[in-house]
This record gives sequence, C-alpha cells and structure tokens, in this order.
Amino acid sequence: MLNRIIIMGRLVRDPELRTTQSGISVTSFTLAVDRDFKSRESGEKSTDFIDVVAWRQTAEFVCKYFAKGSMAVAEGRLQIRDWKDRDGNNRRSAEVVADNVYFGSSKRESSSGDSYGSPPPYGAPASSGYGGGRGYGAPAPEPSGFAEIDDQDGDLPF
Repeated sequence: MLNRIIIMGRLVRDPELRTTQSGISVTSFTLAVDRDFKSRESGEKSTDFIDVVAWRQTAEFVCKYFAKGSMAVAEGRLQIRDWKDRDGNNRRSAEVVADNVYFGSSKRESSSGDSYGSPPPYGAPASSGYGGGRGYGAPAPEPSGFAEIDDQDGDLPF
C-alpha cells in the first residue's frame, strides 16, 4: 500500500518552532493550495487550506527559511486523527505529516516582492542535514571521483 502526498502552496502564517517534553522539534503550519479548476458559478479557483506537521530537522528547516506567504512544497503522508473537542464531541482531522519541505519558488521570483511580505532567505547549505534537502538555489554537492575536463581546443574527448 502507498500513502504519499505532495502539495504546493503558500504559508498562511509564520511557522513557530515548538519542542515536545522529550526535546523533539515540531512545527505545524497551513498551506493555501489552489485547485486546478475554476468554479462554474464564480469563475474563480477555489483554495484548500491544508494543515501540515513537520518534525525534527524538517521542522527546524521550515521555521528558519519560511515565513507567511512563502511558496512551499510539502512531501509526506496523509494522516487522519480522531479526537474529542471541549464539549466531548467526536471530531476527525486530516493533516500532512511532512518528511521533506522544499522551496516552491526561486529566489529571483521571491525577491521581486509580492503582497505576502518580504521573502525569507533561500538556499539552505547542502550540508545542513535539514529534512528540507538541498532546496532551490543551494549549490549541488560535488561528486567524488570526477575531475573537470580542460577544454582548450573546443573538441570533446569522446
């Protein structure tokens, strides 16, 4: 069986880093995700507001590099939780538990400014170890065992 989900949208508020009693980092945030089709009545696209939870290094990465209005791609699994509200009623919630969070727009697009406020810094270091991976704009790690070819005469060696 397979439970994988990938969503892309804008953060509706700044993420806040919290820690559990055992010291594990966690953050929860909401992504505003536009639907691909327009409504027949209004002719506008609908937006879904999807809750996302990130743990450990991924949570730290999100809180460090993302802010309200940032475009983000969350990859993980869909989780359904049953819980009781204050009145004792049974409730059910769906959320994405993110394994990885990536930048959804390039640095150039974000620095042009938009109505969502100032853009966050982009490009986590490749060796950061954060669950967000390399991210857009960060340098790719150099492959080991390869040497650069000196191309002085313009001919390829093969």
